[in-house]
Amino acid sequence: MKIIGIIPSRYASTRLPAKPLADICGKPMIQRVYEQVKQSTLLTSVVVATDDERIASAVRSFGGNVQMTPVDIQSGSDRIALVAKNNPADIVVNIQGDEPLIDPQLIDQTIRLLIDDTQAVVGTAVKRTSSHQDLFNANIVKVVLDRNNFALYFSRSPVPFVRDAKKDEEWFSSTTFYKHFGIYVYRADFLQYYTSLKPSALEEAEKLEQLRILENGFRIKCAVTEYESLPVDTPEDLLRVIEIVTAQNKHHM
Repeated sequence: MKIIGIIPSRYASTRLPAKPLADICGKPMIQRVYEQVKQSTLLTSVVVATDDERIASAVRSFGGNVQMTPVDIQSGSDRIALVAKNNPADIVVNIQGDEPLIDPQLIDQTIRLLIDDTQAVVGTAVKRTSSHQDLFNANIVKVVLDRNNFALYFSRSPVPFVRDAKKDEEWFSSTTFYKHFGIYVYRADFLQYYTSLKPSALEEAEKLEQLRILENGFRIKCAVTEYESLPVDTPEDLLRVIEIVTAQNKHHM
């Protein structure tokens, strides 16, 4: 089975310009992501998809595989779909270019969703959270699951809303909250179909592409993981990642 990992990477990030090239202890962020992804045992190939020659040049300089995509492509999914069209595979994995700490085992756990369930067309990863900060941070996407770990809804708001919670800790006493990691595993033909659909109303409201899948009547299977990842959305996130990598480097010395 051919399983390709594609890392979409854009230069123009609104909150953190030139994010993929941000230095993390001597390596650009995109290299950190690429090296983590390459450690997956299930991926048969890995490629960075970018519209920017500066990123492409950085990837080539560390020996990575990179493919250029048009500048006018708006979404990460469309960028992935275009690269997937030119690189035939059975399963396509979308790994965000701003997750330098993503665990290779998290990637494999998510891929296994589609290997183990032949009916599933798309999978992603979630983790239980009991952090009030996670819950009310709009950058951290929350997800509600059904009893079979299919997603019912994704939101930037705290979902489910605990009506009777008076204090912070009461939010967590009666229900389970999950935060979403931005990794997607698609059957190759479903990815092409999904990206041919028009953006949906919920997707536009929440600015979450995966809602297009749910709004069109398809299901997203979720791997409930114990692994952690820290997406870099802000300069503060970047500093946190640098601290973690610095600590890891000291530990391995």
